[in-house]
This record gives sequence, structure tokens and C-alpha cells, in this order.
Amino acid sequence: MTPFDCYKTYLALKNHFTKNSYDYFTYNKKTRASLQSFYKRKDRFFFEKMSRQRDEKEVENFFVANFVSCNDPETLWIGEIMKEGDERFQQWQKKVQSLSYLFKQESQTLFEENKFDDVFNCSKGHPPLLKKFLSGNISLETLVIYDIIFLFGNKFDKKLKDPVWETVSRRIKKYSPFLHIDVLSYRKILKEVVLGEK
Repeated sequence: MTPFDCYKTYLALKNHFTKNSYDYFTYNKKTRASLQSFYKRKDRFFFEKMSRQRDEKEVENFFVANFVSCNDPETLWIGEIMKEGDERFQQWQKKVQSLSYLFKQESQTLFEENKFDDVFNCSKGHPPLLKKFLSGNISLETLVIYDIIFLFGNKFDKKLKDPVWETVSRRIKKYSPFLHIDVLSYRKILKEVVLGEK
């Protein structure tokens, strides 16, 4: 992978996580970046170093980890990634490797305090599921898995017209294609948690 390819991956993923109109997969990772503009950048040594250290998939995962781990991808700039990126990437890798355990733990907490139907009930504003996420008690990964299983996002989009949900909704939609999960095994975990069935 060349330093310029690394830079293009960064730009494509930044566009993906910050722009509704851009999709990393639909546009096949393409951007309008030029080699000329790349060589003018003061931070290009970062991309040069990264292209030597990581392969293409690792570079992609590194940037995905950084964009999904920050509170607002719009405000995440390359300087912050250069400083905190490795730590975020390691934490994200650990989380993804133990995802079924994390999902089970977070689901147990959620359903200990709420009935199943109430979790997704947004008739009185933010439902318990969203409140738990906003308070940091549920990870974005768990939220994405719930959306893959229940498709609650579309319902929330119709009923919740506020900037907080709109931001979270975009984060779920943008992250979802990067999270490869076995839906059946997560449904099974949920059945165990909610119904106590093994």
C-alpha cells in the first residue's frame, strides 16, 4: 500500500462517516484526492509511516476504529488520530474480538431494568435503549446489532425528530456494514437474556 493509497482510504472513510451522501462501498472507496494535494500536506509523513507498518485491511480497520470510537466523526482531525489512534484501534480490536460477551453483558443490564417492549418504545421521547447508549452504558456495537436484528432505526427515524437521534442514527447506519456478525448467534444470546432460554 502506498502512502497516497493510505491517505485516500482515510479520506474515503472520513467522507463515509461524516457525509450522508457518500457511501464507502457504493463509491468503491474512491475520492477526488490528488497526488499533488497529498504532497502539499504537512501530515503526509503519518500516512507514509502507516503504509509501511500496516496492510490495506489493517489501515481500513484503523481508520474505522477511530471514526466509530470518537463522539463526533465530523470534529475528528488527523492530528488527534496521529496522537490517540493506536490506543483507540487496540481498544476497538479488543471490543470486536469479545463482541458476543460484551453484547450479552450490556443486554443483561438493559433488560434487568426494562421490559422488552419498553426498550424500543419512543412514544414519550428517547427510548431506554437510546438513553443507555447516550449515558455510555451501551456500546455503539450493541446498538448496531440491535438494529440489524430488529431494524428499530427506521421506526425511530420517523418518530424522533431531534438532532441527538439524527447523529446516532447516522452513526449506526454508517458503522453497520463494517460489523460482520452472525445474526443467529446474537438472536440466541438475546433469547437467553430475555427469556432465560438456553
